[in-house]
Amino acid sequence: MRLAVRLTPKGGRDGADGWGQDAEGRAYLKVRVSAPPVDGAANAALIAFLAKALRRPRSSISLVSGETARLKLVEIADLGDEEIARAFGSPP
Repeated sequence: MRLAVRLTPKGGRDGADGWGQDAEGRAYLKVRVSAPPVDGAANAALIAFLAKALRRPRSSISLVSGETARLKLVEIADLGDEEIARAFGSPP
């Protein structure tokens, strides 16, 4: 499954802040991490947060696009909509 994420680095804590929608109505998960956006630290913190929240190994989560952007596309192996909803609530 692919999941759109809007990442806020240096957010003070690691956590999800619910769902948002872009201008075209596509849903994305709002996530903040305490790591700074330096040398991939924020991306690594995002993957670690998602792995813990979704109870998946980090190796099953990869960044597909948006390495240096706030809006990222993450690929999560063997994940269904119901598991996303259980961890973060249902997307709009």
